[in-house]
Amino acid sequence: MNIGKIVVGLAVVGTTIWGFLAPPAQGFMHEDLARILFWHLPYAFITVIFLFAGAWQSIKVLRSAGQPTVDFRAEAANELAMLFALITMVTGILFSKAQWNAWWSWDPRQTSFLFVLLILFAYFALRAGISDRVKRAVNSAAYCIAALLPILFLIFVLPRLPQVQSLHPSNTIAGGGLKGDYWYVVLANFVLFTFIAHWLYTMRVKVSHLEWDRENRDARMDDGGHGAATGVVRPLSLSDEN
Repeated sequence: MNIGKIVVGLAVVGTTIWGFLAPPAQGFMHEDLARILFWHLPYAFITVIFLFAGAWQSIKVLRSAGQPTVDFRAEAANELAMLFALITMVTGILFSKAQWNAWWSWDPRQTSFLFVLLILFAYFALRAGISDRVKRAVNSAAYCIAALLPILFLIFVLPRLPQVQSLHPSNTIAGGGLKGDYWYVVLANFVLFTFIAHWLYTMRVKVSHLEWDRENRDARMDDGGHGAATGVVRPLSLSDEN
């Protein structure tokens, strides 16, 4: 096993223990249960990173006219964005139950992030509805780029409008609400999970390449599983007598 993966695994265990040993957070209804932030915040940060990565790779897809190898990277980035967005939502629901005594409080940040998830779901629904590989790559790339602006609005702008009242502690990060061990554990988890997310991304891209290579190899095989003859093949009509 790669020594780097062992080190990262031990580091994750260490930061988890560190999180439970940290003193209770200040400014929360249930200060001990605020430790969910150790995972909730890093997952949210990583989600945003992969949203930008997906849009950037989608621009490359359009420039390459739907090249599959480029589309693999865009798809993988959006898959990781979806994965970490789902984990962010789940940890947010747990935080809502712990701090506000409700699994779903219709908080503006919760609701706006739900719309972000729906936008991401639509990306994969679009991909599933197009069978042609090139058309699927181009159309999904265009959708991903167009969806980035409303996603950023839902994440960064809408919950912070003056007329929007949120239960979230808005000064948790910007106002210095996280200090000492809490801030250090959040940063440590962010670095560690970013490393893990990048490893998952590279593995997903490799899997896509292997699947593509297998499809191309199978396309060159005849019904008996042998390599098809090379050269130009044209259909021939056979008479009933022959």
